[in-house]
Amino acid sequence: MTFDRHMGVWPANVSKELDVPAQSVWQNLADSVARYPERPALIYHGRTITYAELGDMVDKLAGWLQAQGVAKGDRVLLYMQNAPQFVVGYYAILRSDAVVIPVNPMSRHAELEHYVADTGANVVLAGQDLLPSLIPLIEEGALKSVLAATCGDLADPDCDIPLPAPLDQLDPADATGRGVTRWADAMAAGYAPTPHTAGPDDLCVIPYSSGTTGQPKGCMHTHYTVQVTNKGGLQWNPMDENDISLATLPLFHVTGMQNSMNGPIASGGTIVLMSRWNRATAAELIKRHRVTRWRSITTMAIDLVNDPDVDSYDLGSLNAIGGGGAAMPEAIAKRLKDITGLDYIEGYGMSETIAATHTNPVQAPKRQCLGIPMFDVDSRVMDVETGVEMGPGEVGEIVTHARQVFKGYWNRPEETAKVFFEHDGKTFFRTGDLGYYDAEGYFFMVDRVKRMINASGFKVWPAEVEALMHHNPDIAEVCIIGAQDPRRGETVKAYVVPTPAAKSRLTENDVIQWCRSEMAAYKCPKSVVFTDALPKSGAGKVLWRELTERDAAASQNTQEAV
Repeated sequence: MTFDRHMGVWPANVSKELDVPAQSVWQNLADSVARYPERPALIYHGRTITYAELGDMVDKLAGWLQAQGVAKGDRVLLYMQNAPQFVVGYYAILRSDAVVIPVNPMSRHAELEHYVADTGANVVLAGQDLLPSLIPLIEEGALKSVLAATCGDLADPDCDIPLPAPLDQLDPADATGRGVTRWADAMAAGYAPTPHTAGPDDLCVIPYSSGTTGQPKGCMHTHYTVQVTNKGGLQWNPMDENDISLATLPLFHVTGMQNSMNGPIASGGTIVLMSRWNRATAAELIKRHRVTRWRSITTMAIDLVNDPDVDSYDLGSLNAIGGGGAAMPEAIAKRLKDITGLDYIEGYGMSETIAATHTNPVQAPKRQCLGIPMFDVDSRVMDVETGVEMGPGEVGEIVTHARQVFKGYWNRPEETAKVFFEHDGKTFFRTGDLGYYDAEGYFFMVDRVKRMINASGFKVWPAEVEALMHHNPDIAEVCIIGAQDPRRGETVKAYVVPTPAAKSRLTENDVIQWCRSEMAAYKCPKSVVFTDALPKSGAGKVLWRELTERDAAASQNTQEAV
């Protein structure tokens, strides 16, 4: 048995079969270099890098890596913000038959210690701005070699769009220290790589998933699993060498990695890179470079729509927008449609599936919807407690059997065993996400299994309340958490970022009364905290868990004071 309810809405112009090439991810770049050597591959602050130039840089860096002792299967950390050097570094690691360990550039010393110890990596490709977090690891003997990339080296210094701070202040001459090599010196060293031997079943990339407890776990992906979602995305929503993609998503994260880097490179298209999200800069780059495709996360789209100048922006070149990370609020989706004429195509995936397993049909999308299962993806909904398979409209945990599912957590056999189970003769992965599907086979997210709020026996899903609150024109962003309550056990609490126009007048009572008129009383926040910004991860996702922990600590301190 296979879930096939969605086949009735499968796009007519998309084949149900996905042919995945039996080659490494690096070979995708090599193919584009051969086909389109003079076409622009990367554009970064006024500097254009052709495919031929990109391929040459990758070969030189791969040779340098091998000269440092990097061998097939070795893990190499890639620790930098979006920049040409990230793309070069990613493909150079693969070219040298090694494995990419993409690291959030917001990570600091203790977190880096974990990544280095867990993977056994002793070489790191890093942004110069991040060297202070790595130097102690060299001094402690945990790291052997750090290649320092000065992002501005591959930008046009005369570009009228300046690099964001602190990247605009860096001098490559300052990238010094024991074990540190400057990027330019590695390029000039003249090392040539040995023949490429990595194949589909070799490890390709190990993104780390934060999970809900404990230290991050590495998700093992082969070249094949990466190719499945990469090629699947290109077949579902085709792009070619004439497409121009705006890379605002962080490339260390699987969505940015696949949709904003690997996809465009496999198709021979152009990538316009942004190191730091800025809505005005993004709009200017779309206009200037006639960007055709923009993959983002919900928080970026919300920020753009809330820009007072948004109606003046020229976004007319866009022909595809979409993303994921959280459900797109109805009000924001409608505003985007009014501005661009395009539906924001939502999808769903995880680090464990190296991006999408579900996405909306371009011709028939539904809002606040994960979409339908993609090529050869068999997803079900199971009761969390009994394991019984649920029917349409019934909430349970989304579980998935698919070719892009990871091979397990690096060095975590017990954790791996917990997330896999057998059902209908197949191995399914437990996503930890609660959801349901409708009669047509579209899947919808309710929330994370561990995020549900139990208020006096009533189940409250924060994502649902957040989506409803986005209809309030005075609210720019909102995060709902479960706060401790002596009577109800848990109660609903809202962290709200007001719109600029409402900032001086919006009150807690205003928000609560608005909610009471729009949703069931048990879902309404009992308290509201106004804030200038919500904490976000390097991937731009709202850190609801951080707010929950912060609130619990404050509550504990208050109780102790009493």
